[in-house]
Amino acid sequence: MASEIDKLQREFFEYLEIEKGSSAKTIQNYQHYLNRFLEHTKVKNASDITDDVVREFRLWLNRQPTKYGKDSRETLSKKTQNFHLIALRVFLKYLTKRDIKSLPVDRIELAKIPERTIDLITPTELSRLLDAPSGTDIKSLRDKAILELLFSTGLRVAELCSLPRDINPFSEELSVRGKGGKIRVVFISKRAQDALKKYLDARKDMGEGLFVRLDPLASGSPPSQGKRIPPRLNKEGLRGGKKYKGKEYDNLDRHSVERIVKQYAIKAGIAKKVTPHVIRHCFATDLLQNGADLRSVQTMLGHANISTTQIYTHVTDKHLRDIHKKFHNKG
Repeated sequence: MASEIDKLQREFFEYLEIEKGSSAKTIQNYQHYLNRFLEHTKVKNASDITDDVVREFRLWLNRQPTKYGKDSRETLSKKTQNFHLIALRVFLKYLTKRDIKSLPVDRIELAKIPERTIDLITPTELSRLLDAPSGTDIKSLRDKAILELLFSTGLRVAELCSLPRDINPFSEELSVRGKGGKIRVVFISKRAQDALKKYLDARKDMGEGLFVRLDPLASGSPPSQGKRIPPRLNKEGLRGGKKYKGKEYDNLDRHSVERIVKQYAIKAGIAKKVTPHVIRHCFATDLLQNGADLRSVQTMLGHANISTTQIYTHVTDKHLRDIHKKFHNKG
């Protein structure tokens, strides 16, 4: 027989889905972290969640190795520990909303974490990266469009992967749906427009996604006459988190785009680790270094809080650099 906490947990996830309109990924993350808390603490009722229970759970979390089942001295990062606590706080807030007695939300403080650092590549390295796909075959044209669009718009990789094919390559702006289902406008540079047009002109398939898998297209000839890309499925029959429906053309997923970026970074002779998010960082710092204000960059990145955008300021403050040059070590 299900306990009270099991029933409340199920209703909480239904609340996130229906009333809050949370994405499937968000709900999945909350399930993972909250289940971990409930499985470890074995609480049966909402009133069983106390200061002592949470404190014991935090001690346990802090001592967990990063590699489960293996001998490792490295424990879970404070950031990962906080993910568990955030999920618990949202659950407790839901219980409070329903007047169900449990631990008050404000009794749980998040662990302090070091200031976030930004991975960047130099403008010269970025230029080499964008120029790396130099061929005229369909794959090179697709990959060139991906890189140019990432830098022009600052899109998250998931946002890029969800773009439809029917976007106008001549348009200077594009509406995208970001985190939390929020719509924002991003802007397409002339270079990105040109790369998109060349890629779309070369497409001969009927796929609906903008960036699709081209596994059989290494020669540059799109499959025709009903040929299908063989699915790469995991044990649940999933690819990219979605049930495979046997379509001829599947959108690229996050991991595919990450591999593409890595491939061209190596080709461009960049020794650093380069990911789609590094290109997003370059987009933001380029705007700020050229005089854009923080609020505008926040809007273009789709950040809910400006504090997230402020991580870029310490690498883009030209004023401080100019002051240093003007007044330091003049003798």
